[in-house]
Amino acid sequence: MNESFLDKKLAERKNQNAFRSLKINQQQIDFCSNDYLGIVKSKLLLSVNTDLSSGSTGSRLLAGNYELIETVENQIASFHQSEAALIFNSGYDANVGLLSSVPQKEDTIIYDFLSHASIRDGVRLSFAQTYSFKHNDIADLEKKLKHATGNIFVVTESVFSMDGDICPLNEIVSICEKYKAHLIIDEAHATGIIGERGEGLVQLLQIQNKIFARVHTFGKACGCHGAVVLGSQTLRDYLINFARSFIYTTALPQHAVAAIQRSYQIFAQMQNERKHLADLIVQFQAAAIQYEKLISHTPIQAVIVTGNENVKALSAKIQQAGFDVRPVLYPTVPKGKERLRIVLHAFNTEKELHALLNLLQ
Repeated sequence: MNESFLDKKLAERKNQNAFRSLKINQQQIDFCSNDYLGIVKSKLLLSVNTDLSSGSTGSRLLAGNYELIETVENQIASFHQSEAALIFNSGYDANVGLLSSVPQKEDTIIYDFLSHASIRDGVRLSFAQTYSFKHNDIADLEKKLKHATGNIFVVTESVFSMDGDICPLNEIVSICEKYKAHLIIDEAHATGIIGERGEGLVQLLQIQNKIFARVHTFGKACGCHGAVVLGSQTLRDYLINFARSFIYTTALPQHAVAAIQRSYQIFAQMQNERKHLADLIVQFQAAAIQYEKLISHTPIQAVIVTGNENVKALSAKIQQAGFDVRPVLYPTVPKGKERLRIVLHAFNTEKELHALLNLLQ
């Protein structure tokens, strides 16, 4: 079988020094994972009832719907002060399903340039006109809104996964109200972290009634799997009827949904962990290192090391010292903005953090 067309693309990636491969964690100190609160590391979900089914046997519209999943959807909707909620199998499925099905051919989607790949893929699958606006740039967003037609959808994230910064949400809400745009917020990296109970940026600012749709994912601070789209009952009904990533996939099994339910009970009470994490963030931001460090008040800390070869070499040095820190390469991030993506956790100690910082001096 001739697979030279695959070899050609792989060779291009290797020539860019951007070839990816899978790696097993070698018991290094974790400064890499999205387990922000340590729910996975501390095995806090292992007590979930193992007698629950390991398979749902079908899609939600066929055999795969059951009482527990609807109960958990109602509980999550109540926690997030939303009229309704619909669980998807992953954050990727949620963004793709929402963005590919809701905006129509005559509509306009305007999304932050640094939005996650799942948002970009959902936008690409939509028939709407699509434009990006400069990252967190209200003036550029308004410039694009002035030329938008049909139903207008503005899409952004509360916490950005590569830079760790937070969107100017109040300003975005105001500009969306001015142009009658529907605002969609991905709260993936804010879930469990932002707010007194980890409810997310939207509720911290008490603007949930001004948001068309919110996406919360469970594979990060929640320590399990899946995602939820929050919005009106009308939106929930619409997604059940038109979101292909919901309709044409086997539903999450009961044990996975029970883990989501248990996680929401746990992370809402983890105020001490959030406080310790906040202290580590302050210390990291205050530290003097020899590399450019982006401003971030979240667990995601970006250290810019220009060039794929350079950032891979620094990452290898840090890993050899016993710290799991991974490089993020071009083309995942723009050329010249290659970086170490350092993730702080509630289980990381000050001693571990200072030892890591010493390697960046």
